[in-house]
Amino acid sequence: MQSANILLRKIVRSSVLPFAAQHGMKKDLFPLSRTLSLSLCLKQDKSCEPSEKLDLDEWKKVMKSGLQEGVSEIVSEPKELSSLAAARETLEMWRLAGRAIPDNISEDQLKTFMECPSKSAKKKYLKYLYLRELHKKNEKRKMDEKRKRRLEAQQQASETDETKKSSFLCLWSSTMDKAYNWRAAQSMIFGQPLVFDMSYEKEMSFREVTNTVKQLVLSESCNRRSVDPFHIHFCNFKEDSLFHREFIKHYKEAWGRLLITVTDQCYTEIFPKDKLIYLTADSPKVMKTFDHDKIYIVGSMVDKSIKTGVSLARAKRLGLETAALPLEKYLLWNTGAKNLTLDQMMHILLTLKDTADWKKALEFVPKRKYYGFVNKPVKELKKTLHLINTLKRGKGQEEVEKQFARNYPKKYKPK
Repeated sequence: MQSANILLRKIVRSSVLPFAAQHGMKKDLFPLSRTLSLSLCLKQDKSCEPSEKLDLDEWKKVMKSGLQEGVSEIVSEPKELSSLAAARETLEMWRLAGRAIPDNISEDQLKTFMECPSKSAKKKYLKYLYLRELHKKNEKRKMDEKRKRRLEAQQQASETDETKKSSFLCLWSSTMDKAYNWRAAQSMIFGQPLVFDMSYEKEMSFREVTNTVKQLVLSESCNRRSVDPFHIHFCNFKEDSLFHREFIKHYKEAWGRLLITVTDQCYTEIFPKDKLIYLTADSPKVMKTFDHDKIYIVGSMVDKSIKTGVSLARAKRLGLETAALPLEKYLLWNTGAKNLTLDQMMHILLTLKDTADWKKALEFVPKRKYYGFVNKPVKELKKTLHLINTLKRGKGQEEVEKQFARNYPKKYKPK
């Protein structure tokens, strides 16, 4: 009897307990009311007494009830999910068998596959999906190869162009730098002087000083590249000033090699006063022609923060001649002050020096500041503009004709 109980215990451990764990059976599978002596045998280490009996009928009932519960749980699962899973397993089997099955099948495609009436229809539908997926893969592969070839061609072309351009540009830049430096060196001996007055630092903020330095750097670069450059003088330039620090920050080591004259002296101490002309927009005298024998002075400042007439007052204190550019003579001015930046002044003076053409020189004035160039006196143009404005405002035509006849008696002919 003891050997029989041991054998039965092994059978239960190997079959019943794994089955219960697999199907989620609870611990109360064996109720207390049932008189299975097997529970005592499982709890004890050795065996139960010979008088204990095993109720096999109850054990069979328990096994049957567990199987029924597992089957009911399986049946309770959604039919749709089980059918989709079965269809996927079928497709996986067909793929392993070597049939043409697409790699990615959506849920809608799988439902369409299941709705096919026959096996041949299912095969045809799968072949259609497989060919469509293969076509997409081939198109993507071709596009990737084409993109790769185009990028490689662009890279090779850029490399060849860069090598050609770099070698040519290096040679060109080195030779042109030598030519520009030679011209600037000649201008320091034979060129016409151009003075930048650096005495306005205390009247400007830090930002305005940096803007002034940027404009002076552009002016020096423009002058160095011209055919006949000026001999630039930075007068009233103080050592360890804000101007000095900003120039060193920009030029670095090249500051000491610039082909310009930097001095702390005033221009009146270097040049005779009768040759000096201070260019300022506030001057009542208008500059008619460019004089190659004169020495022009430009104030190094940002005019937005400087009060009107500062440079004119400085020129008068020093007893210097002043002049303003003839902007109103050649340009129909729009609005705003007639102050220009330092690099614009440099372009205008260089063009006047080379061509003596005011229209060509004044092309460097910003377009936003004027309407256009004029071919007749500005007063007449202003009168014409006034008549046009009166017409726009809706005044009578007869009144406008009378006013036009008074202004232009020779051109007006009554009907």
